[in-house]
Amino acid sequence: MTHAERFTHLAERLAEWQPLWRCLPFQHPRLPWRRRWPGLAEVLLALPESEVSRLQEDPFTDSPLAAWLPVEELARLVALPALAEPGEALPEAWGEGVGERKWRQIQAFLPQVEVARNEALVEWCAGKGHLSRALSRHHAIEVTALEWQPSLCVAGQTLAERQGARVTLREQDVMAQDAARWLGKGSGVAALHACGDLHRRLLTLAVEASSAVTLAPCCYQRTADDTYRPLSRLGAELLTAHGLALTRDDLVLAVQETVTAPRGVQRHRQRAGAWRLGFDRLQRQVRGVDAYLAVPSLAYGQMPETFEGFCGWAAQQKGIALPAGVDWRGLEAAGWERQAQVSRLELARHLFRRPLEVWLALDRTAFLEEAGYSVVLGTFCDRALTPRNLVLKARRRSTDP
Repeated sequence: MTHAERFTHLAERLAEWQPLWRCLPFQHPRLPWRRRWPGLAEVLLALPESEVSRLQEDPFTDSPLAAWLPVEELARLVALPALAEPGEALPEAWGEGVGERKWRQIQAFLPQVEVARNEALVEWCAGKGHLSRALSRHHAIEVTALEWQPSLCVAGQTLAERQGARVTLREQDVMAQDAARWLGKGSGVAALHACGDLHRRLLTLAVEASSAVTLAPCCYQRTADDTYRPLSRLGAELLTAHGLALTRDDLVLAVQETVTAPRGVQRHRQRAGAWRLGFDRLQRQVRGVDAYLAVPSLAYGQMPETFEGFCGWAAQQKGIALPAGVDWRGLEAAGWERQAQVSRLELARHLFRRPLEVWLALDRTAFLEEAGYSVVLGTFCDRALTPRNLVLKARRRSTDP
């Protein structure tokens, strides 16, 4: 299957099933799609907890949704080649100052970055330059690492000098006009998990400069645009042809899959979700408006200690006066019950997480191909290491006779 064929088929399925995957169950006590697909909600709500956990990890294998949804077709459309090649582990000393999981990601991504002879290499959005140091030592080359935060540049340069890596950290806002000066014909640019507009900028400047690209994209929703603007001509044509407009909120679905978090973090997330749903029921009663009301997020460790305290904080944020005599225990129990329902109903949406992510990556692939690049799209590691395991490897096709 060509990139264009996969891109087209995914657009068709995403457009066909958008009433299902765009619906956020936590916002709708009465699902808008329930009558359209009778029996689907009932099957989801009846799933035991063990099956819910399994389908959250792998929505395509032995799915009970196959009677309603195109599970097998979607599984084929998101099946990309694994480009990771087992190799010798990098010296442990090279990973100084790098977290274990991040270091494993770097080791998996490193072999994907191919450097031609006499080709200059740039790391985009480098942070402390962890990837740059590994690339420099692995390929025995000089690497320029671009990072906009001065403190990270200083810390990264210190690490590079201590390790003897030929890396130069440059303070650079990659969204600024002068970012183009670091790229050019005969250069390559690499980025491991550059977010949204940052990697869109990378691709645009790389094409203008004819630079080779190795990119693991991430966080497509981190963009200044409220509505998604395809990079490729084909992407724009597909959205128009199928009447599909993607909002910034829609793009969040593509990155919702996460690896297993520590139990403490999992419990915090579950409690936060249940409390939000309990407050949602309360605010609908108090306001007399049967509509979801978004409440700001709270960082880990900042949640009030009790459900009543959380509701008081949330009500204050939204300017709501809470009545006396609220049955806090009963309301909290209702929140936990509602969360159990939502976690099951969301499994239908989860089936479209990877299809949307792959579609967005294919938009970037098509953009490069339209600019005369040869592109390989695949995975650089197992999803257990990071669900954001897609990688694009692109080099402009030679025009020599």
